[in-house]
Amino acid sequence: MAQKPTLPQGTRDFSPAQVQRRKFILNTIESVFKKYGFMPLETPAMENLSTLTGKYGDEGDQLLFKILNSGDYFKKLIEYNNKALAHEELDKTYLPSLDGKVNNLNAKIALPFLCEKGLRYDLTVPFARYVVMNRNDIAFPFKRYQMQPVWRADRPQNGRYREFWQCDADVIGSESLISEAELIKIYDEVFTYLNIPVLIRINNRKILSALADLIGASAHFNTITVAIDKLDKIGESGVSTELQNNGLDENQTRQILTFLALAKSDQALIELEQLFVDSKEGLQGCDELKKVFEYLGILHLNNPVKLDVTLARGLSYYTGAIVEVQAYEGEFKSSIGGGGRYDNLTGIFGLPNVSGVGISFGLDRIYLVMEGLKLFPDNIKASDTKILFCYFDEPSQVYALNAVALLRKAGIPAEIYPEITKKIGKQLDYANKLSIPFACIIGSNEMQTGKLVVKNLTKGTQDEMSLETLISFLNEK
Repeated sequence: MAQKPTLPQGTRDFSPAQVQRRKFILNTIESVFKKYGFMPLETPAMENLSTLTGKYGDEGDQLLFKILNSGDYFKKLIEYNNKALAHEELDKTYLPSLDGKVNNLNAKIALPFLCEKGLRYDLTVPFARYVVMNRNDIAFPFKRYQMQPVWRADRPQNGRYREFWQCDADVIGSESLISEAELIKIYDEVFTYLNIPVLIRINNRKILSALADLIGASAHFNTITVAIDKLDKIGESGVSTELQNNGLDENQTRQILTFLALAKSDQALIELEQLFVDSKEGLQGCDELKKVFEYLGILHLNNPVKLDVTLARGLSYYTGAIVEVQAYEGEFKSSIGGGGRYDNLTGIFGLPNVSGVGISFGLDRIYLVMEGLKLFPDNIKASDTKILFCYFDEPSQVYALNAVALLRKAGIPAEIYPEITKKIGKQLDYANKLSIPFACIIGSNEMQTGKLVVKNLTKGTQDEMSLETLISFLNEK
């Protein structure tokens, strides 16, 4: 019995119609990126694990897809491990050897032998790696956009996949807050074009760092940001439990929840300045937010931008402004974009003091929003073909083949039905299934007169015209 084919969990096939709709979103985003001076870049699907690990926090590291080394890696691992155990007793795990016996395996040295590479988790870290490797060929500030798939070993659910696309724009080599404002304006412009009403939320990680310092929990900064980032999913009680389970006491937890209540205040920025009156870092975060809002006032946004102190962005490389975009109509109201400033990411790879800021669009979630709100234009079809040539016999097939070649030469997407059949209805059914708008039926009469019968399959009408007229007609459609 043949094996029933399946897909890896968290991945999907895309039908022709779905691909066309995804391309509509991608083309819209790309056109705005180009308008703001961003240049295209692509990086490999896999990176060295040394490039990826330690950049996303502990939770992010656990979600990395690791690629098993090729070759005779296991034999080399056992040999190395046996030598290591002869000198010292370390933490071990147990794996079967090549001969079926069980070997003590030094867990600390196993990973480089088993896995040296991983699938990229996002596009930002590979971008930082690219900048460092190509620093002498780049004109700073460097503005790049990148639209490629990424992979995370997350639990699949609606809107969360293990393979998904991100569309990023980053500026690196400048500390100017104009970059933050322009990136937010890009969000505003793209979602205006796509007709998706959104709320753009903004915060600053310096404010969260100042909060951790204020309550005496600087050592737990990453724990605090990761917990706050889950507020929408687990609520205040869940955040409280997670904080206390990870080393914060009840008083510190209470102060954090009091701070988060500022999200409901219309005077949040003023209250933050009062709270951090003695904190240089906190006041700097407030000043940066005020400056970004000042620039945004000049750029005239169509969608609202709101200061939200509950916004944390769980990735550990963010250091300044952080942004998240949320659709607020339809059933799917999760984040559909996010980003922020990172000051130290290239420093990890040996290029310090190069600040960057970027945003990311979540293609798959944007698709779900547009599908739910029925926002895709009606003219997006599975096939780009404008006309199908139909015929009755071999002579009319040859005539149709010549005609379709002339249309394609004129740049018109055209098809010829591949099989000879006298059943024109079958050929027209094919056109209707692919939403091809026109069909041209070739018979002996059309071959003699040069007048082609052209059916409008959408309106149910038909006209006669010459091949030259048909080319002009379709070029106008």
